[in-house]
Amino acid sequence: MAGPALSEIRGLTFDVFGTVVDWRTSIVNALTQAAERKLASAEFSSLAEQLQDRLRAVTDAKEWPTFAQEWRSSYGRFTKGFVPGQTAWKDIDTHHRDSLIELLQQYGLSGVFSADEIEELSKAWHFLAPWPDSAKGLHALGEKVVTATLSNGNRSLLNDLNEFGGLGFREIISAEDFKAYKPNKQTYLGAVQRLGLEPGQVAMVAAHLGDLRAARGCGLRTVYVERPREEDWQAGSQEYEDAKTWVDIWVKEDEEGFLDVARRMGILGPSE
Repeated sequence: MAGPALSEIRGLTFDVFGTVVDWRTSIVNALTQAAERKLASAEFSSLAEQLQDRLRAVTDAKEWPTFAQEWRSSYGRFTKGFVPGQTAWKDIDTHHRDSLIELLQQYGLSGVFSADEIEELSKAWHFLAPWPDSAKGLHALGEKVVTATLSNGNRSLLNDLNEFGGLGFREIISAEDFKAYKPNKQTYLGAVQRLGLEPGQVAMVAAHLGDLRAARGCGLRTVYVERPREEDWQAGSQEYEDAKTWVDIWVKEDEEGFLDVARRMGILGPSE
């Protein structure tokens, strides 16, 4: 059964990018496939020779994983730099499109893709594959507690991810609802209020300790699920080691993600 710290939990809020879905594999695939379609298309020969050479070079050198990471990193800078009440509101879909245009320019690829192709490619973030344990684990958890997204992604993006991955979230909560991005406290406390609960009755689930630290500062409990290459804090650093003293549930990468969360909360048996 769940320990005393989690016995009162009635709701779980989930970070999505990296925690629930494997954005890296999906985005690298989307970028690679878009480039390969362009290289094989009839209109490729109409591009300037310099652009043809550059697209071939980026694709042959397999630079798309680096491009994907830079795209993701731009998201982090954008959300952390947003100041509620001062910065004009801009949703994540718009950021993804604008930052894609900027990255294509930086890579010398401006003009390779049409405006419609850029728009379509930017929406790849709506169709990210879940981690293998995500859907089954979320459905199991949702039998006993309210499961909700708590992501900086906009509502239409989160709805698409939920449907595409068969995730079964019972509530879709977005930073868009509060016009503030995590780690602003308005997002965590707004989500708790939206669920009709008290902070201590909600646990934040994330693959990022910084997200959990912010949630804990608002009174939420914390569940850390390690995912490949998602943690920004250096293992062995003081803040990383300190986190081991305050995280309520810590699921390691070689364990079974959300299924293990359900077991530790007494929702699934050891063999389920």
